[in-house]
Amino acid sequence: MSREKPTPDSADREVSPGGSPIFRHEATGDWQPAGGEEHIEQISAHIEAHLGPVANVLHEIVSDIVHVDVHVVMPTGRQPCIRLVTSGMSDLPMTTPDNPDVPRFAELMITLPPDWQLSQASFEDEAWYWPVRLLKSLARLPHRYGTWLGRGHTIPNGDPAEPYARNVAFAGAIILPPLTAPDAFRTLQVGPDRRITFYSVLPLFPAEMDLKLRKGTDALLDLFDAKHVNDAVDPARRDVTRKRFGLW
Repeated sequence: MSREKPTPDSADREVSPGGSPIFRHEATGDWQPAGGEEHIEQISAHIEAHLGPVANVLHEIVSDIVHVDVHVVMPTGRQPCIRLVTSGMSDLPMTTPDNPDVPRFAELMITLPPDWQLSQASFEDEAWYWPVRLLKSLARLPHRYGTWLGRGHTIPNGDPAEPYARNVAFAGAIILPPLTAPDAFRTLQVGPDRRITFYSVLPLFPAEMDLKLRKGTDALLDLFDAKHVNDAVDPARRDVTRKRFGLW
């Protein structure tokens, strides 16, 4: 099958009202068995150096294209939240624009409340499992569709977009820098020609995705700043585009 159309540097690409390119994806091929993770030990050491001890690794039994494991960091006194961090996405380069400043190798992180349920039994319920599923699907997306993920990219949960689970209204996500993590966590050099960039995944309401498409990433981030929203998941947070009592 053909690769993503249009390509990232296509002159006639589809553009949102806010000026962001829109990519509609087509899979690049059938299921492919993945190799082993190339840098899992370096990534694990990097996580422990900057976020805290890795309490568990959610290993994949069967993998497609890349082998994506999820490292679990439980709350610490310094960081009272749960971090889930992928390893394996960076085994392959993303299909990026012809721009040396765009990172080609990436891993993803999602930050959860300290009471998030992570047991095998709780994962039978999508209400608890959806952040793991989201990380895994996004980690494969660039390799499956011949595209890339970077700061400010938004990805809907299907077309039309649907909530990730019955208990949340989030129906898409935005890729951001890891705002609540130490700056030193943001990149990891694993070889002379490979630097891994770590991004945060923040779930969005449909109206927030629509605002980003209409007005651009900065307009959405300005609202996040005004409402004190960072990259930590808060299932109870309000849609930042909603007015209250006629005011923002």
